[in-house]
Amino acid sequence: MYLTQGLHRSLQATPDKTATVHGDRSHTFAEMGDRVARFAAGLQGLGVAEGDVVAILSLNSDRYVEYYSAIPWADAVLNPINIRWSPQEIIYALNDSGTTVLLIDDAFAPMAPAITASCPSVTTLVHCGDGPTPEGMVSYEALVADNEPVADVRRCDDQLAGLFYTGGTTGFPKGVMLSHCNLLTSALGAVASGYLLQRDSTYLHAAPMFHLADLAGNLGANLLGCTHVTIPFFEPKNVLVTIEKHRITDVLMVPTMIQMVIDHPDAKEHDLSSLQRLMYGGSVISEGVLLRTKALLPHLRLTQAYGMTELAPVATLLGPDDHVDGLLTAAGQAAPHAEVRILDEEGNPVPTGTVGEICVFGANVMLGYWNRPEETAAVLKDGWMHTGDGGYIDERGFVFVVDRIKDMIVTGGENVYSAEVEGAISKFPGVLQSAVIGLPSDQWGETVHACVVKAPDADFTSEDLIAHVKGLIANYKVPRSVDFLAELPMSGAGKILKRDLRASYAKEQA
Repeated sequence: MYLTQGLHRSLQATPDKTATVHGDRSHTFAEMGDRVARFAAGLQGLGVAEGDVVAILSLNSDRYVEYYSAIPWADAVLNPINIRWSPQEIIYALNDSGTTVLLIDDAFAPMAPAITASCPSVTTLVHCGDGPTPEGMVSYEALVADNEPVADVRRCDDQLAGLFYTGGTTGFPKGVMLSHCNLLTSALGAVASGYLLQRDSTYLHAAPMFHLADLAGNLGANLLGCTHVTIPFFEPKNVLVTIEKHRITDVLMVPTMIQMVIDHPDAKEHDLSSLQRLMYGGSVISEGVLLRTKALLPHLRLTQAYGMTELAPVATLLGPDDHVDGLLTAAGQAAPHAEVRILDEEGNPVPTGTVGEICVFGANVMLGYWNRPEETAAVLKDGWMHTGDGGYIDERGFVFVVDRIKDMIVTGGENVYSAEVEGAISKFPGVLQSAVIGLPSDQWGETVHACVVKAPDADFTSEDLIAHVKGLIANYKVPRSVDFLAELPMSGAGKILKRDLRASYAKEQA
């Protein structure tokens, strides 16, 4: 198994088919393959050798699609950098990984002096933007134009394919080591389900391309010979325009993105009839957003993918036919390539319907954390990845994620899972987003608190919302307090950062 095998197949089967579209620029698979081979030669000319780490700090583009093939083609290791990190986090990941070459576009070129001053291992900056190449950098397009194609070394199987740094929600990020086998197993499993991508698909990169979820779609599209359409970054209006203009059939987004697209005031003004399949994941989606999506796009086939970076990333899939009452809050059944169990604190399987830790086994499970053997040993036990997510499996094999174990609220001796409370809140008209956390309480240990973002025209009080929630869930789970916020803190992957919310309340209390 190797990351470039989908490109090789398309070069043979559909060389003249459009491979990439970015703005007014497009390339066929034959042109893309030639560019990848030439850029790999250019990297080798810069001194990139077997196992060297080549990072990218860039908005989405067709060059990002090429990056994911050219780096392994040159026998190097991927390191896509989270574009929403602080400069300190970016510098940390570059130093921790020992990155030698960094691809950087126009948006991040102003960071170059700080990077070169703080990252001694980074010997070369390659400019992969559309503007003039800044002084001290090497032009991406010049490397493509000035080098003859080289043969693919076919770095493969259990060899390290990339370092994928976690979102840094619990301190500095960890580098997740994923092999070619890990990544291809996950992509093939998702494709085998039939839920995302077909051979005639046009896939929109709406999610940030540094994120592993989008890479799974990227690899799947390459395996099937689909057309990649890239937009620089997620913006709801541009997503609507691009779907209509390029007749997009498949897209992957996180729930916060879906909510912003379907609730956009112009959503009904665009022809979205080409869109056939939408896969979502990255965080729990509320029932309210799901129902509004189905109302706007009744023909759309929705699939939820649950997983994490350490699982390359897919573990379970909730297919289109399972998006029915009673299963809308499920994460799905084990994907074709994975096995899922629920284990207790001692590592023993729990009875059906009992909440425990979700654990996953399969060829998609990571090699480990880069230079962190103790942290690797803490989560990898006998080949099983201990996810840190609490959940249960019902009698039909459907996995339900109830909360991050660390986010579970204990109030008056009762366990409250924030996802259930957030699901109830989402059904109240005028709620855009919510996050439920536990606040310290001398009497109860913790009390349930909701942070809510209203729709622009919404007019309701905390009392109205609490009364609504009381009609849907047990009283001890109902928020005792509500704050209305302009926005919720988000990670680069679109996940709500409850850690930041808890920290802000702790600071206020202090």
